[in-house]
Amino acid sequence: MDSRTGFLISQIKQVQSRIFQRLLQESGVEEFNGPQGRILYVLWQKDEVPIVELSQRTGLAKNTLTAMLGRMEDAGLIGRKAAKSDKRQSLIFLTDKARDLQEKYNEVSQKMNEVFYRDFSEKEVLELDRFLDRILENLDQSERSARKGKEE
Repeated sequence: MDSRTGFLISQIKQVQSRIFQRLLQESGVEEFNGPQGRILYVLWQKDEVPIVELSQRTGLAKNTLTAMLGRMEDAGLIGRKAAKSDKRQSLIFLTDKARDLQEKYNEVSQKMNEVFYRDFSEKEVLELDRFLDRILENLDQSERSARKGKEE
């Protein structure tokens, strides 16, 4: 792999984050920022998630996630409760306030997709998605192998 590819991916991530934040503001979403939106997105897919799983699914380090969850709890977006199966484990759940923001978030995400795929043909979009799925699978497989190696 060309070192330029890694640089491009990093640049895309940074610029995308700035644009997404601007789109949130333009849409009147002031209750959360882009990284907090990633947390909400995961919870909109599956509510009552343990912090460890939330960390894995968002790609956020646990210490970063813990600080963000505290701010989100203060803002009334999420709550915490003990898991029934293990009282020591906290589950993160959405509040009604956060559920009410999902439609706005989806609208902003759609605008972001329009920016991403401007001037792409449908075939190119599908091809890019397949490549990205393969990259993600490779990364997941590598991560699973590394975890398995630590357990042995």
